[in-house]
Amino acid sequence: MENNFKMIAKTMYGFEPVLAKELMALGAMDVKEGTRNVSFVGDKGFMYKANLCLRTAIKILKPYQSFKIFSEEDLYKQIYDLPWENFMDVDDTLAIDATVHSDTFTHSQYISLKTKDAIVDRFRDKFDKRPNVDLDFPTLRVNIHIEKNFCNVSFDSSGQSLHKRGYKTATNIAPINEVLAAGMLLLSGWDGQCDFLDPMCGSGTILIEAAMIACNIPPNLNRKEFAFERWKDWDEDLFEKIEASVLKKVREFHFTIQGYDTAPSAVHKAIDNIENANLTEFIKVKRQDFFESEKEGERHLHMLFNPPYGERLEIDMPKFYKSIGDTLKQAYPGTDAWFITSNLEAIKHVGLRPSRKIKLYNGALESKLLKYQIYQGSKKAKYQE
Repeated sequence: MENNFKMIAKTMYGFEPVLAKELMALGAMDVKEGTRNVSFVGDKGFMYKANLCLRTAIKILKPYQSFKIFSEEDLYKQIYDLPWENFMDVDDTLAIDATVHSDTFTHSQYISLKTKDAIVDRFRDKFDKRPNVDLDFPTLRVNIHIEKNFCNVSFDSSGQSLHKRGYKTATNIAPINEVLAAGMLLLSGWDGQCDFLDPMCGSGTILIEAAMIACNIPPNLNRKEFAFERWKDWDEDLFEKIEASVLKKVREFHFTIQGYDTAPSAVHKAIDNIENANLTEFIKVKRQDFFESEKEGERHLHMLFNPPYGERLEIDMPKFYKSIGDTLKQAYPGTDAWFITSNLEAIKHVGLRPSRKIKLYNGALESKLLKYQIYQGSKKAKYQE
């Protein structure tokens, strides 16, 4: 038990309960939801596992120190006094990320600079040599979070954001973030127990995340590197054991996952990305206009998509969203259809009443994830059965 420590998984707004559920399913202890983050307790092996397996986490931070600060000099002194030589050598590199919510400290970049100065000055004073900064692949990525007068210093165990899964080499005009795609799928109740369709699939992100959930494949299996691989206590044997144990939990999938797009370039990009993720046997993509399609077969269908919002693509939005509603009503009986949009005006033109509305953000855009239940036959007939 003494090897356990607290960690913080950062996420997007609205996914805190989903991430907490993921953590509990993985075996985390003392799981507590925050705002855009969930804290939990585990050991080093669990930190490796969390980075590999969490679908809705952006970063896994390992808190190191917390202290009160009242001035920039305070910050400098407290950071300078920490034994940084325990975590890196003079020939190593570092990067600092800072987030600031304070009246006293208002500029995150300046806080990053002040933190960096304190660390390199300590090395220079002790060893007559200083480590360099490497913003892309540092030996140690330090996270500074200042809330009013409290400063939290953490080590970033992930490195690049965990939405960078490693399978996406090609994107279309408005690609969806992988964590957002996975979070929407989990919020929608997708568990791989029926057929799935993304009728506006773009470069295939939702399809890939849906297949990985269906087969219980760890989402970050294709990543080239995690930051913890550069730490002094990196344990490659332990990581390989963790990886082998999570791969044993991969399961079979007995349904279909399909994607449509009208643009040939999008279809090609989706196929490339699906191939990179080694999921070709599970996902089929074709050039198809959703508005000229109909449901294949009688089985229940789970649908999730990210239609254009009119932000980057010029489209007649009222007409487009009316066509979504008409197509669902007329051609997709027995379907749970979910989509995300930031065009809250356009929703009115769908002509169907959503059974659920969940507030999310797509980048900086406030959006709604909407659910439309399309019944087999009329709704009235359903209630008369």
